[in-house]
Amino acid sequence: MRKEFKNVVIASVTVGVLLLAGMLATAQAPAYRAPRTGDGKPNLNGIWQALNEANWDLQGHAAAQGPVAALGAAFSVPPSLGVVEGDEIPYLPAAAAKKKENQANWVKLDPEVKCYLPGVPRGTYLPYPFQIVQGPQNIMMAYQYAGAVRIINMGPATKAPGDSWMGWSNGHWEGETLVVDVTSLNDQTWFDRAGNFHSDALHVVERYTPRSADTLMYEATIEDSKVFSRPWKISMPLYRRVEKNSRILEYKCVEFAEELLYGPLSKKP
Repeated sequence: MRKEFKNVVIASVTVGVLLLAGMLATAQAPAYRAPRTGDGKPNLNGIWQALNEANWDLQGHAAAQGPVAALGAAFSVPPSLGVVEGDEIPYLPAAAAKKKENQANWVKLDPEVKCYLPGVPRGTYLPYPFQIVQGPQNIMMAYQYAGAVRIINMGPATKAPGDSWMGWSNGHWEGETLVVDVTSLNDQTWFDRAGNFHSDALHVVERYTPRSADTLMYEATIEDSKVFSRPWKISMPLYRRVEKNSRILEYKCVEFAEELLYGPLSKKP
């Protein structure tokens, strides 16, 4: 009996040592280092897509009926744990009231419904892919939705000539991370279908960090003193589209919104 007990103790200690060694090895494992481009920078080239429910609502939410009851489960709102750090968007009181109004009327007011350009950061987590094309002086991001495009200046920071839908992007590298400072965004875009919005004072700092061959970690810190009481952050993984012949296809959705936008202006028979 004593010998058996001794064997059990030895076995337990051995297992404990192996588990501890595995935990230490994991803790000491070096961070992922992405393949390099010709100029030695992390290679982010590829087609990427978010797989989450952030475009419905950045914050955690339950499943809900969609905007058209007659469609039943089709276009219903899927549940989500949310992508906002702390799950709180710190609206100023007047802005919080406007957000509720937006949410109640999102089918009429959401810029996505009208096929307007998505802005930043929403373009990243719309349910469509986008492509990163990386060069030594500039990085292009081409979005399938509405044919949106933006250029990230990787040289000395420059200023925008004016506000625009996709803003003005200046980028730099911090180790493995592409950091993009986005300013000069107009006030016409939303963050999601839940009515979360911003003003023309929006300032976004994005971080794209490779964490494996086919995933990036995306973070965006959002600041807007006209709408929010403090900066806040969202984060989510992005996944590489790896199917054969993957590419960005044409999706000029404006033709689907013509009746909505211009129908009231058409001549009546």
